[in-house]
Amino acid sequence: MTGHIGGLDVEKIRKDFPVLARTVGDRPLVYLDSAATSQKPQQVIDEVSDFYAHHNANAHRGLYMLGEEATELFEGARANLARFFGAPGPENIVFTRGTTESMNLVAQGWGRKFLHAGDEVLLTDMEHHSNIVPWQMTAAVTGATLRFIPLTDDGQLDLSDLGSLLTERTKILSVTGMSNALGTITPLRQLIDAAHAVGAVVAVDGAQLAPHHAIDVTALGCDFLTFSGHKMLGPTSSGGLYGTAEILDATDPMFGGGEMIHEVFHDHSTFKPVPYKFEAGTMQIAQQVGLGAAVDYLDAIGMDIVRAHEEEITGYALGRLIDAGATVFGPKDASIRGGAVSFWYKDVHPHDLATILNEEGVAIRAGHHCAQLVMRRFDTPATARASFYIYNTKEEVDVLVESLAKAEAIFI
Repeated sequence: MTGHIGGLDVEKIRKDFPVLARTVGDRPLVYLDSAATSQKPQQVIDEVSDFYAHHNANAHRGLYMLGEEATELFEGARANLARFFGAPGPENIVFTRGTTESMNLVAQGWGRKFLHAGDEVLLTDMEHHSNIVPWQMTAAVTGATLRFIPLTDDGQLDLSDLGSLLTERTKILSVTGMSNALGTITPLRQLIDAAHAVGAVVAVDGAQLAPHHAIDVTALGCDFLTFSGHKMLGPTSSGGLYGTAEILDATDPMFGGGEMIHEVFHDHSTFKPVPYKFEAGTMQIAQQVGLGAAVDYLDAIGMDIVRAHEEEITGYALGRLIDAGATVFGPKDASIRGGAVSFWYKDVHPHDLATILNEEGVAIRAGHHCAQLVMRRFDTPATARASFYIYNTKEEVDVLVESLAKAEAIFI
């Protein structure tokens, strides 16, 4: 078993993840689908379990001990996330179920309020559906138009015509920080500066970027950042939205109900201040507490070490896959891409490939990865995708590549 990769003691890390001790039949589990959801360390599992076992109550409700403990833990997680992302304060972090809900909040709460006929929303051709469909829905209501930055043949953004795409008509640029289908890392600083120069707001889909890279929203200068806890070692249904104080104050709530109100009258209601006006009803208290523990876990490693591991193992995987005859989509240089590696292996359909790999204990994703614009751009119905995180080893990459040959023997 590989010891240190990119300065990370992977053998030690793996001991924190109980699911990695599982087998698939008689084969050790090789989990290569962290871009879909990451596995959870025991520390996060314990934090969620401890909340339910010893502190379970509704946050911001009860004036009794359990209620106060639940509120303190919930708000402690918010403070953790604010620090992790370099936000000015906890009030800049809105809790949601993750990037999809967060981007819908931006598209509905901000977009439907400020977009009008003739306005433009600028996206890219490598966006996840969660950063396309909400804007399509908002455009249909507001009369705004969607425009898209195209892709180069190596899966990077083609910025050669950015000046004609990003104009005074552009009201918001909504862009992924890292492609889930191509692994491409977006030049965010360049795009944010260009967007702000024409007066546009910038929303960053951080679902794939946040688990692997240090993000300082203050230094980056984005107006919104979405993130999904379950992709960064946290529980499912955890995550949130960062926004500047000014823009969150101007954004309308997406949900109405209990706890987000200040006063309710027969004909209108007034809302609590940010971030609570966005958090209607009982929130995902235990899940967000677990996400706070996940952030602590990543902090203890150091995000520079997390990235170094990703870069080294991705570079190794790219080399091995290409040498084995796979067609890899996206940049071939690991220094400018992340660990979501999509490929087509000879004449084996990705669904067939994933089925055979499962028999070898290897879990990969097969399909369009909620990125059908990418699939059309590269004229492929689907790809196989192996995605890596802190617990993956080079030996697991070797198992993946060796298993490809077994699939080839069956189907070709």
